[in-house]
Amino acid sequence: MKLMNTLLTATALVGIGAAAHAEKWDMPMAYAASNFHSEVGTEFASCVTTGTDGALEIVTHPSGSLFGGAEIKRAVMTGQAMIGERLMSAHENENPLYGVDSIPFLVSSFDEHEMLWSIAEPYVADALAEDNLHYVYSVPWPPQGLYMNKELTDIEGMKGVKFRSYSAATAKMAELTGALPVQVEAAELSQALATGVAESFISSGATGYDRKVWEHLSHFYEVDAWLPRNAIFVNLDAWNDLDEATQAVITECGATAAADGLAKSEAYTAFTLNELKKNGMTVERASDHLMGQLKEMGAVMTEEWLAKAGDEGKAIIDAYKGE
Repeated sequence: MKLMNTLLTATALVGIGAAAHAEKWDMPMAYAASNFHSEVGTEFASCVTTGTDGALEIVTHPSGSLFGGAEIKRAVMTGQAMIGERLMSAHENENPLYGVDSIPFLVSSFDEHEMLWSIAEPYVADALAEDNLHYVYSVPWPPQGLYMNKELTDIEGMKGVKFRSYSAATAKMAELTGALPVQVEAAELSQALATGVAESFISSGATGYDRKVWEHLSHFYEVDAWLPRNAIFVNLDAWNDLDEATQAVITECGATAAADGLAKSEAYTAFTLNELKKNGMTVERASDHLMGQLKEMGAVMTEEWLAKAGDEGKAIIDAYKGE
């Protein structure tokens, strides 16, 4: 009986020890649970939890429920959360390299964007490391288009329109078109449209579908302006505290998530545009005239970005263009 009690006590202590060594990381995300980025992030979290046999459990918190989109990067930098997902171009004001995926009309397809990203990724990872963040993976959004509540044939039609801004690029676009920029995170978009805080924005069909923008807007113009990326990153101190086996699991799960996310983004493009049409929106390519005006504006924005990004930015663009 004494031997049995000793064995039971030892077993209990082992269980307590295992529980004490298990870690739980909360992962804030800005977009709806139904958004493909959030779905890929949830699959990534499950992959890590399973791959570490529960020694590291990652729990996702979509729709800005734990931290708002604008708060996520700093929350992870400072250790309020150990891991998070964020639209990188939203932080271009902190480092121009974070906006390399949002240079207007530099790329207009998934293939072109992936070529650009293969060059830019290590530069962005280094920039994140300087901010005490370890880059894990990223996934592109579908090509960005213009949402309006009226027919748009000329850039003049955007003057005075309240234009949702979420990055330096979108704020600059508002300025150059004569629109009025208003800062609105994705989780707040539906309310902003319903209350008239915002009347127009540039984003993918995915955002419009997620937020049912057909309830407030009538037109989506395909302009393929850019393909911004959501990145997943870990607090660098927390990353360095992990053993090599756990780091390897996170890296492997991240590579799988990046590939799955790209495939879902490509498939989601056609699906979401069809859903916008089904729900009564006019979905069409922008006119040649409007595209010409937008590309002229894009050329101005590209030069401004290069001036800010310096030698590193020039190296990325030169390598992409083969110069």
